[in-house]
Amino acid sequence: MTELGDRPHKSTCVGKMHGCGHDGHTAMLLGAAHHLARHKPFRGTVHFVFQPAEENEGGGRKMVEDGLFDQFPADAVYGMHNFPGMPRGRFGIRTGTMTAYLDTFEIVITGKGCHGAMPETGIDPVMISAQLINALQTIVSRRIGATDSAVVSVTQIHGGDTWNVVPESVVLRGTARTLDAAIQDKLQAAMGQICAGMAQTHGATVALNYMRGYPGVVNTPAETSAAARAAASLVGDAQVDTDIKPAMGSEDFAFMLLKRPGAYIGIGAGEGPNDPPVHNPYYDFNDNILPLGAAYWVALVKQQLPVA
Repeated sequence: MTELGDRPHKSTCVGKMHGCGHDGHTAMLLGAAHHLARHKPFRGTVHFVFQPAEENEGGGRKMVEDGLFDQFPADAVYGMHNFPGMPRGRFGIRTGTMTAYLDTFEIVITGKGCHGAMPETGIDPVMISAQLINALQTIVSRRIGATDSAVVSVTQIHGGDTWNVVPESVVLRGTARTLDAAIQDKLQAAMGQICAGMAQTHGATVALNYMRGYPGVVNTPAETSAAARAAASLVGDAQVDTDIKPAMGSEDFAFMLLKRPGAYIGIGAGEGPNDPPVHNPYYDFNDNILPLGAAYWVALVKQQLPVA
């Protein structure tokens, strides 16, 4: 945690970096901190948050639970992430939902094991799992409105350990994504209904453990406008997309936005149409965006905490 300023004269601005390209994000924030510490072109207090464990562990949630905003009071919080799919020199942001609500699930199908040559003597969880996977796909195609966004992906199947035995149980695991809390509730309820119906149909036990994960990143209007203005002061209005499409990926910066107003912006990192995306083994942070990223933070602080 790095802190600058004479506490407090105006609203506090927090910069938080993380994610795919952690080294680059950290370097940009450190660069901004170095410049602001030397020149102090602002009046107020700025906290720089270097948040650990973004991927899966929810470092943002843990920091909030550990009293981040009690120890370091903030009136607003801002985050930024590099977007390889956006050309270098551009920024993207939107008011409202920016990234998806992330949930995970585990479904345990328990039947009755038997010899593979005599399936009539058992209850086959492998066959049930096949039907269940197909049925789960009807949630998005038939229960969620066409203009709403949702994803249900079964990503793991575990069951059986030999060729001629129908196992007693099969485990399915996967992820669900939505862009709206109401749709999230609807999706979870539909999964429960389908699992219960499948159990009744086949005389098996189908136990669903639906785990709420990261909430959606929801940018507040005033802070979104402030972030867009800071970016535009560097690259011009035409290079800032203020109605970017929300992403189905997730981001634990959302936990900070549950406690404070703020905005999360994307900085373009692409050099061509074939640049590898984040979460790709060939992804490489584009060092060419380091000066612009650091300048964005400086511009935002100067804008939000003016000297006069």
